[in-house]
Amino acid sequence: MVDFSDNSSLDNIIELRGIDQSYNNGKIEIIKNLDFLIEDKPNQGQFAVILGMSGCGKSTVLRYMAGLQQPTAGTVLIKNEPVSASNRVSMVFQQYSSLPWMTVLDNVALALKFKGISKKERNEKAMEMIELVGLAGHEKKFAQYPSLSGGQLQRVAIARSLLSNPQILLMDEPFGALDINTRLKMQDLLADIWHKFQSTIIFVTHDIQEAVYLADDIYIMKYAPSRFVEHIKVDLSLERNRFTKREPRFVELVHEVEDRMIEVANGKYDPK
Repeated sequence: MVDFSDNSSLDNIIELRGIDQSYNNGKIEIIKNLDFLIEDKPNQGQFAVILGMSGCGKSTVLRYMAGLQQPTAGTVLIKNEPVSASNRVSMVFQQYSSLPWMTVLDNVALALKFKGISKKERNEKAMEMIELVGLAGHEKKFAQYPSLSGGQLQRVAIARSLLSNPQILLMDEPFGALDINTRLKMQDLLADIWHKFQSTIIFVTHDIQEAVYLADDIYIMKYAPSRFVEHIKVDLSLERNRFTKREPRFVELVHEVEDRMIEVANGKYDPK
């Protein structure tokens, strides 16, 4: 059993307990005995990155947290409460999820509209987030390509999620379709957002360098049936910039995570 907690005295933010996912009346087991715990780190938040082979269930785990999918068995808790409409968490996908017939401003303000907040107030709050993610001047454009670039569309999704719930962000390979320059800028933007809001961010990626650069905790899933088998602490300064990637410890961590990924893929992990 991998120990996912750092300090039992901390409050729980997200907990998955005894999760199973099966199909065909239990004949096909996808996920088995999966446990996952993210605790509230005061004055810091937490940036947890999930790694694993394609098809191991990384995105499915995020969907449980977002209330978009129910496991066959087990419990999913957000702040010790079952996932429901009142505590549901927004999710940023790899595919652009903005509503293309609405402006950037209306997309970002959408969650507040559903909460019954006045148009004036929700637009003011939406503009704050639009400015934060570097989209000021684009708020009246329709949230679609080619009016906005891929990176800008993801900024819209991030701003919308932040306005909905800045405490928890779920992100499923949000930078996977971006060019390298845009991807690096988005990594820095996300790191800045983490420090500003002290959010709990759960981030799925296949990019090991990206994982080490962004995370303070990395969790690795094994495949078929899937569960978490590794927890790696990223012992770098929480303040990251492009020079972080040149530090010897950063390079060591990338190699360490890569080695563990290969071991897990080959079934040679240590299941203690």
